[in-house]
Amino acid sequence: MTHRTLISAESLAALLGDARLRLFDCRFDLARPDDGRVRYLDEHLPGAVYADLNRDLSASPTPGSGRHPLPAPEAFEARLRGWGVNRDSQVVAYDDGNGMYAARLWWMLRWLGHEAVAVLDGGLRRWLQLDLPFTDEVPRPAPGDFAAHPRNSLAVDAAEVLAAAADPSRRVLDARAPERYRGEVEPIDAVAGHVPGARSHPFGLSLDAQGRFLEPEVLRAGLASSLDGVPADGTIAMCGSGVTACHLLLALEHAGLRGARLYPGSWSEWCSDPSRPVRTGSTP
Repeated sequence: MTHRTLISAESLAALLGDARLRLFDCRFDLARPDDGRVRYLDEHLPGAVYADLNRDLSASPTPGSGRHPLPAPEAFEARLRGWGVNRDSQVVAYDDGNGMYAARLWWMLRWLGHEAVAVLDGGLRRWLQLDLPFTDEVPRPAPGDFAAHPRNSLAVDAAEVLAAAADPSRRVLDARAPERYRGEVEPIDAVAGHVPGARSHPFGLSLDAQGRFLEPEVLRAGLASSLDGVPADGTIAMCGSGVTACHLLLALEHAGLRGARLYPGSWSEWCSDPSRPVRTGSTP
């Protein structure tokens, strides 16, 4: 069976040793960028390769870009080949938080046309609960034959966000914490607030108390008020720098609400241009 959104710890444990499995550890800490790699080297799931948000899942920021711009498709294709990813690989990503870093890799594989990619539901917390195996052995995969088929329509730019946020038949959802959306605090970016017309839908609403995704029907019900009648394929997800928005896109897909797109630059790109409008408070 191909896993396209989530995979349970039990199902992943049963796949360990499958030649088609490519497993990625995406642990990361924005405040301590090297911490995820250190923890990976200490122990990780058997066969997992480390994927660093800054070094592997992003290009270098430039003036006017967001904090985590997407790499060029050909550059990420080469990285995936070096990690041993093949055309027929079942890719699984995990982290030790709520899945937001793993979801970034999930979205990027889909962006390059690879459907067989999933996030470990519950992450390392669930793996530990089940007392499943760890190792400190770093794999040395043979080069893969992955071929990128970029779906550029899955990503949008600031101009399209501006148009969509002003169009009642379309929707922009902001996955950041509510207080950041309202502009009450801004711990990372230079300007506080949100895109006028964008609605707040924090990515954490997709999870239960154990950090696992809600059931699809529950997700659909929770997303309905934010979508407010707009179909998923008329929706754009954004956040601070294009990371937690991927988690929201994963939730939409798992709920059967397909076709939403990502604004990769997100708020960090948006607020870098003083000519772009900014709103504070709870009003979209």
